[in-house]
Amino acid sequence: MATVRRDFYEILSVSRTCTEVDMKAAFRKAAMLYHPDRNPGDAEAERKFKEINEAYQILSDPQKRAAYDRYGHAAFENGGGGAEGFGASMADIFDDLFGDMMGRRNGRNGGATRGSDLRYNLEITLEEAFSGKTASLTLPTSIVCESCSGSGAKSGAKPRACPTCGGYGRVRAQQGFFSIERTCPHCQGQGEIIDNPCSVCSGSGRVTRERNLAVNVPAGVEDGTRIRLAGEGEAGLRGGPQGDLYIFIAMKPHPFFQRDGADLFCRVPISMVQAALGGEIAVRTLDGGEAKVKIPEGTQSGKQFKVRSSGMPVLRSRDVGDLFIQVTVETPQNLTKRQRELLAEFDELSSQTTHPEASGFFAKMKDFFENLSGQ
Repeated sequence: MATVRRDFYEILSVSRTCTEVDMKAAFRKAAMLYHPDRNPGDAEAERKFKEINEAYQILSDPQKRAAYDRYGHAAFENGGGGAEGFGASMADIFDDLFGDMMGRRNGRNGGATRGSDLRYNLEITLEEAFSGKTASLTLPTSIVCESCSGSGAKSGAKPRACPTCGGYGRVRAQQGFFSIERTCPHCQGQGEIIDNPCSVCSGSGRVTRERNLAVNVPAGVEDGTRIRLAGEGEAGLRGGPQGDLYIFIAMKPHPFFQRDGADLFCRVPISMVQAALGGEIAVRTLDGGEAKVKIPEGTQSGKQFKVRSSGMPVLRSRDVGDLFIQVTVETPQNLTKRQRELLAEFDELSSQTTHPEASGFFAKMKDFFENLSGQ
């Protein structure tokens, strides 16, 4: 027994003379009511959702609607190019239901397209990262055309809906059971045609100019930090919203300090005598002060000293890192005859107590190889 199919207008609860706006509003209401996510496990709701989708797919297309008004369901039977089916049309459903809320580019968008995001690499010194700075940037970018206020049309003229796609920006070709949708070749997906384009921007609604920007670089930024300036990117096409500007921070090498997060490291050479007898050294810090470090007697090369809270500030925090000073004992060079004599005399008077590490090392090495040869 043949199944009697419900009228598509009845399914959407609209009249045969309804406008496209009324039909879309009715579809939104019905689809939201019977959407599977709102009715999990409800087979009847799923059936109605499919039915609503099929009806809207036919009636939202002007050519299909005209064929349905004339021939009814028979126009789409026996491979006549009917609805694409539930699975194939899910993308269209979500475009219609959620496209505006998600900010996706939809049909009849007036040709407006969001501008591209821009990237700018800003190189700063360690001192600038320590205290922060206001950087002045000059960069070429696209801005809204003042002549046409971003519309792309000459003063007094207005864009018109593309006759090929009806302002949708896309055209659909039917091949049996399959429907292929592609960008409209006439308007290149804009949905509009400008018969009298602006002579300044050639219809794009934007022009390229150099802009000067002041950017606040906060204290504590690290290499690779990204700063986002919303709405400072390229202007959109035909009045579309502007993109964003992303500034990537790159740190210049410092001649004395190396950075690891909020901590700073500094390598300081000291004399052999200073290492042996002890003393005090003063190291300049990034805040303009000095860090004084006491060197104890017998300090070995590679010894590290920590100066608290003399490192880098932590971004968006009151915390401050530490400064680590590593000493290296410098061997004297270009000795005079007298200096050589004194060092030779010192060596003669030296014992295991004055060079415990060296004495112990060679003693252990000697014992190791003697035991190895005696086995």
